[in-house]
Amino acid sequence: MAAWSPPASPSSGDPAGGAANPAAASAALAASARVWSSLLARLPSLSDYSRLLSGGRRRRRRRRRAPLPLPIRPAAPPPPIAGEIPKAFDILQDVVQHTLSNLHSIQKSLIFWQSKAEGTNSQKLYFMIFERGPKAFVEAAWQTFTRLKSNGSPVPYLLHSASDMVSTKIAALTSMQHCLAAFLAEVYFEVDKCREGLTESSDKSLHTLFIVLNSVFSKLEVSFRNADEGKTLLCTHDGNSPELIFERLPEVDVESSECTQALPTDAITLLYQNLQKLDDFISDQFSSYKRPRNMTIYWLPYTCGALGLSACSLWLLRHSSLMGSSDIDNWIQDAKESMVGFWDVHVGQPIISIRDELFETFKQRSKREMEKQEVQQTEESLRRMLIDFCGNTSNEKPPQDIPELAMMEIVMKRYEKEAMHPFQGLSSGELTRALSIQIEKHKLALLEAMLELDQILRANEINFAILAALPAFGLSLLLLFAVRAWATNGRGAEGRGRGARRQRRLLLADVEKRLVEFQNCMANGMEREACCKFGLTLYTLDRLYKAVELHARETGEWSSLREDMFDLAKPDMGMEDKLVLLSRLKGMYDCLLPSSPGVLRHL
Repeated sequence: MAAWSPPASPSSGDPAGGAANPAAASAALAASARVWSSLLARLPSLSDYSRLLSGGRRRRRRRRRAPLPLPIRPAAPPPPIAGEIPKAFDILQDVVQHTLSNLHSIQKSLIFWQSKAEGTNSQKLYFMIFERGPKAFVEAAWQTFTRLKSNGSPVPYLLHSASDMVSTKIAALTSMQHCLAAFLAEVYFEVDKCREGLTESSDKSLHTLFIVLNSVFSKLEVSFRNADEGKTLLCTHDGNSPELIFERLPEVDVESSECTQALPTDAITLLYQNLQKLDDFISDQFSSYKRPRNMTIYWLPYTCGALGLSACSLWLLRHSSLMGSSDIDNWIQDAKESMVGFWDVHVGQPIISIRDELFETFKQRSKREMEKQEVQQTEESLRRMLIDFCGNTSNEKPPQDIPELAMMEIVMKRYEKEAMHPFQGLSSGELTRALSIQIEKHKLALLEAMLELDQILRANEINFAILAALPAFGLSLLLLFAVRAWATNGRGAEGRGRGARRQRRLLLADVEKRLVEFQNCMANGMEREACCKFGLTLYTLDRLYKAVELHARETGEWSSLREDMFDLAKPDMGMEDKLVLLSRLKGMYDCLLPSSPGVLRHL
């Protein structure tokens, strides 16, 4: 950092202010210079950190969740007070976060290549021809043409090339993953051993930290060197095989006479230089084996889409006003009118109809009462006519409770008798009265049918309005499902829904699998392999820790769940206790239950 220079003297435009008290002005400048010097002395490493960590800023901006806590402090520490937390905590967290980030990048590429290895022959052929970019497409097409010309089949050659390439990439990525996982596990093991030294004062914790990191960095060098000798890591794209060599950190105790004020600052600078070397080495090795970009995989659909978009643009240009055509304006006007008509028919009118039916029911009650009263009057008139006719016909008054059907039977018999002598019936009036009764009967039946039909139509007006609104409702529902799927599935295990719950339970199952593998390796004396399995367990546990945090906070389970996951990451905890914790995680916490947690609670 450049030395601080005092500000310029006042301008000559204000001589009175500049010459009023020169001794006071010089004293103020000297005091401000001392303040700045003391501040810069207390913050000696800011410029180094900003320069050394510039390459990792992009990765750190992508962190959305806090990583899994280290075993040197509680899972939920109290609010820190300035000066109480040693610097070793933050430095170790940076080391772990760099390792976890690299492991995550390797894991994503490893999953991609494993899916290609498990694919069918047709899928492998499609990948070799169409999903490796335009250059690979031209090469594959030329090789296919050459082999067909020489009466050979290009399919076995392409399948063999695909299997060889995928297996090579999987082997290299697996080796890199094992090296980094073992490094992460070594960090946890060493931190657990030196927990007391790391929790002391800031300077003493840095001394212990440097000893720990020298040990784990040297082991990482050896693991990458052995992987390179075993040909699991190949040369980079430029043909060279770089060797990873870390700078050794000074292990001078702060209480010794060799320790100076600049020694911790230089050591921290060397530490972050080692992290930058590790990132550069991983980036160089990883560039040859990582999964292709989406632009490379989907170059053919993108190219076809670009060509289609260009043709569509040219076609639109021909029909635009720039070429003297009014077709686009007319289409826009027609589309606008169609949308307005669709809105009126399928949204506006159904809503108005439903509103009218809901709020105007009581207004039409008087009209319905009048219709019912008319039907009742017609029915009473018909009954009186029937009683009078039956009384005149039988010369005796029928009882009042006689059913209408019996009286109509008498009327029809009399009508049939009079119809045989129509002129006599017309002169006596019996035939006319029978016809009038039948007309009144048909009028009553018609009124009752109209009243029932009106009630049916009024009862189904809301249903008709809903049927008219179904197209708009269906479109809205499809749009809602699309937005919901995009919002939930885009976040992976951190999202909502069945897919996210399934991914979280798969992560939990992966943690259990890694712990069992770690236990088997320890039982068989495979310490190096066991260290790798424990590192992969920590990586999977960190992904699960970040995935469940938001959901566990919403359900109020985060405090207990965080403690359980923190205990799972402790190296000194027994395997039986960890398996008990895993069983509790599976069946106790709502964010880790299947899609129907209520069913499981009742079992």
